[in-house]
Amino acid sequence: MRKLLAYFSLFSFVLSALSYAQLQELTSSVGQLCFGMQNLLPVVSMLMVTVGAVVYAAGQIMGAETRARANVWATAALTGAVTAMLIASISPSVLAQMYPGLRTDCSFVCKGRNPDQNVPPGGSCCATKCASGGCTPGYQWVCPAGQSCKELAGGIGSCV
Repeated sequence: MRKLLAYFSLFSFVLSALSYAQLQELTSSVGQLCFGMQNLLPVVSMLMVTVGAVVYAAGQIMGAETRARANVWATAALTGAVTAMLIASISPSVLAQMYPGLRTDCSFVCKGRNPDQNVPPGGSCCATKCASGGCTPGYQWVCPAGQSCKELAGGIGSCV
């Protein structure tokens, strides 16, 4: 019960913090979160399967009590791996329903550009003025995947 209360409190805190953010920055952040989940969780899942197999095999060599504990640990690792794969496959669709502009491949549309521009999965939509050519003054601009916006002196920005 305490664990459930702790998770609920953490979820409530995160939800209240997100509600004060601007919608475009929130969509950008959720898009990056979605992209990170799609890249990280399958790798973690495979590592958990491997760890579960090693723990199970090592437990078979030991005595009865250690074997029983190893079975429990291996089962927990496999359950975690399945859960991670479910989260990785379901979360983009759920997030796309919750946040307008976010797509199921974790890309989104950067509003406020002239014209609006698609942001690739893992990319950022920056709210500052662009430091280089190719963008309209006063409009937002897009950083590619793996880079984020950085505000420089004078209110202009750059991708880093």
